[in-house]
Amino acid sequence: MLYIVPSPIGNLQDITFRALEVLKKVDLILAEDTRTSIKLLNHYQIIKPLSPYHQHNEHKVLHHLTEQLLSGKKMALLTDAGTPGISDPAFLLVRECIKVGIQVECLPGATAFVPALVNSGLTTNRFAFEGFLPLKKGRQTLLKKLAQEERTLIFYESPMRLVKTLEEFILYFGKERQCCVSRELTKVFEENKRGTLEEVKEHFKSKTVKGEIVIVLAGKD
Repeated sequence: MLYIVPSPIGNLQDITFRALEVLKKVDLILAEDTRTSIKLLNHYQIIKPLSPYHQHNEHKVLHHLTEQLLSGKKMALLTDAGTPGISDPAFLLVRECIKVGIQVECLPGATAFVPALVNSGLTTNRFAFEGFLPLKKGRQTLLKKLAQEERTLIFYESPMRLVKTLEEFILYFGKERQCCVSRELTKVFEENKRGTLEEVKEHFKSKTVKGEIVIVLAGKD
């Protein structure tokens, strides 16, 4: 059995009772970064073996993990924050488990783009989650395509690239397009800056940006 377990995106109290029960009963916890996951486990006094599972080793360890699962082991997959598989590793392992007949169970829980979308004030009935944009190859082509998208758009971005990305959005979507940038969701210094792309860009241009970033952008009228 493989359990996909969402972890809090900031506030450690945002984990579910069921997730804690699963983490207590599995034989092994796969962690994107063991240093991050151990903080969560220590907070809830859960002592379990940890093994790294991330984008740099997921191909290498895939066969070994499925062999252990086939032998009867129960595992939980944790990423640093949010639901595994949403802009984080999970897909390869889940696909392989399904292929060889290993039961997979995904628990509901935290995902950063959902609260960012809902509190943005932009329409929520139809949206497209784009995650992280390509850094180079295909970036301009994708932005040109998305400029015609009528649904609300959601992106993840690093604090270091935020202002540059907002400047690109102004170029492709226009400076008057409405948006909301959510930063440090569920944490002490949570910030949700709403306005036009130009207004939001100027706000973040004048400050040092820290934390995880979600950009919610209105679709084309």
